[in-house]
Amino acid sequence: MARSVLARFLGHTGMADFAELERRADADPGWLTEQVLRFCDFRFYRPYARILDTSRGIERADWCVGGTTNIVLNCLDRHRGTAIWDKEFLVWEGEDGQVRRFTYGEFDRQVGRLAAALLALGIRQADRVALYLPNIPEAFVALFAVIKIGAIAVPLFSGFGVEPLVSRLRDAGAQAVITAGGTWRRGSFVPMKAVLDAALEEVPGVSSVVVVGRQNSPQAPMTPGRDRDWDTLLAAQQAIPDTAELPAEAPAILLYTSGTTGKPKGCVWTQVSFLASMALRDVHICGDFRQDDRLFFMSDMGWMVGPMSALLPSYFGASVLLAEGVPDYPRPDRFWNLADGHAVSYLGVSPTIVRGLMRYGPESVDRLALSRLRITCSGGEPWNDAAWLWFFEHVCRRRIPIVNLVGGTEVCGCNFVGTVCHPMQPGSFSARGLGCGVDIVDEQGSPVADGVVGELVLRNPGIGMTKSIWGDDERYLDTYWRTLPGVWVHGDLAVRDRHGLYYVLGRSDDTIKVSGKRTGPAELESVLTNTGEVIEAAVIGVPDDKSGSAIVCVCVPMKGAAGDEALGARLSDALRARMGAAYRPKHVYIVDDLPRTRNMKIMRRVVRAAYLSLPVGDLSSCVNPESVAALGRYFGTAAQAQKGEEQ
Repeated sequence: MARSVLARFLGHTGMADFAELERRADADPGWLTEQVLRFCDFRFYRPYARILDTSRGIERADWCVGGTTNIVLNCLDRHRGTAIWDKEFLVWEGEDGQVRRFTYGEFDRQVGRLAAALLALGIRQADRVALYLPNIPEAFVALFAVIKIGAIAVPLFSGFGVEPLVSRLRDAGAQAVITAGGTWRRGSFVPMKAVLDAALEEVPGVSSVVVVGRQNSPQAPMTPGRDRDWDTLLAAQQAIPDTAELPAEAPAILLYTSGTTGKPKGCVWTQVSFLASMALRDVHICGDFRQDDRLFFMSDMGWMVGPMSALLPSYFGASVLLAEGVPDYPRPDRFWNLADGHAVSYLGVSPTIVRGLMRYGPESVDRLALSRLRITCSGGEPWNDAAWLWFFEHVCRRRIPIVNLVGGTEVCGCNFVGTVCHPMQPGSFSARGLGCGVDIVDEQGSPVADGVVGELVLRNPGIGMTKSIWGDDERYLDTYWRTLPGVWVHGDLAVRDRHGLYYVLGRSDDTIKVSGKRTGPAELESVLTNTGEVIEAAVIGVPDDKSGSAIVCVCVPMKGAAGDEALGARLSDALRARMGAAYRPKHVYIVDDLPRTRNMKIMRRVVRAAYLSLPVGDLSSCVNPESVAALGRYFGTAAQAQKGEEQ
């Protein structure tokens, strides 16, 4: 604790302790952000005249007014001429064990050449350039090159099919796309360029496509006059452009996030927002990320952790491990071997990854030294106790902290944070996001007592908040600011316990009301997974003629377990014993898989729609759409069987 970054920041601000820092930050979020920028030596071409301006309303707060900067200035250019320049920045490993390495200087040369190539193709400031790339080094190069020239990067999930590509490319108004022939997943080559070609038949506004070739892979189809080969294009570049000087809040990244209904929301990250919010305030100051760390967080570029994995380490002159493929192929212990073999010190996980790897037993990780591991970081969804404790015991060895973070693409940072200076409980968050005015309220907007589940809201403007929703300001206001006027309603259920620790219990549109009490599905799912008999669970609330609302549990059994009626009965009994008689489920279903988003969150609203035979809505972010069809067939068969039993 004494050596932590947080302790140094407290000294920098003159605050006596974290509680005093929290109070001061909430009272004056502009002060907090200014302290963060100074403490972390954030670079501007021209200094800002005013840190925060809310004259247009809290919903349209302006930050670093009058200042000019660029993400590339802060993440690459700052290291030129220093010892960092010759340090290893990026290590990549493919499914076949191939490894590629880049120093900062080598990486920057690639960024500069691609930046020059994009300018030669006619890409200019504020143009949108989509990145439809797998986890390869060129994905990071492309992100920085687009930002370097002042264009706007649009990262897209590498597993997207035609329809989600069409909707996002159209909405963004993309002028160019950078892609690859395909990606390797579980030993098979998955084409991407052919999928993009089909999508571009419906998006004629895309005039240029840059294609990364893959070794030992099928040749990608090329369209004359539109498509360019990456290597050929970069080799032709001689003069490297300067990094563009841009207003601090000029858009830099347009990242799409899917809501429960309607089309995906385009969230706008600016040249200052992500770095000041997530990278500096949340992960460096609170999460203790440092220059000598090596980060590994296995995530696609289409989720916010993808860009984070490029921007966070480069700002501090640290290093990053990037891996293509999946965590458990070609060996079940691949994920842990990657962390151990590449000397990872800062390991990021999602609870779903941990639950998936638990099935192979602790032996897969116990035999490894993990000697450099210093901090673990988690995010993306609520934990269940069994997975958290397994991870703490076998990966953290009961001595390494789990820095739990939660926020969202829309806030470009964290609403609750973990620190190395606070106690932990399974699945808990240490504190509220600094300066955000985080509160937990009832349906009328009044703060709730400790132990009472409520709606997570933000009362302050945050530098990370999206600058509206791309092309739809009314939707932005309706979604976040008009449910409780003047307050950002994030859409999560949360609770503070008697120890002062925080928990997120799922999306508020997934709320289940039992005996008039709002209950988050994550709390009930944790009871089910803690039995050790199921690996995943989705708990939904459904209409009931007698009680008004009933609980339905849909569970995936542990590998090798019998998914029979006896298991369903045991799970029902466990929920009743732990939560009370009112929580006995109406049905417990045992299935092979549950629909998940690309960042591995279970799509409860899809499960509920399938159960009720309703339209499932937007599935563009679903990585396993076959599970949705399987659920529909399963529930249809189950309903017929239940009807027969009743007759």
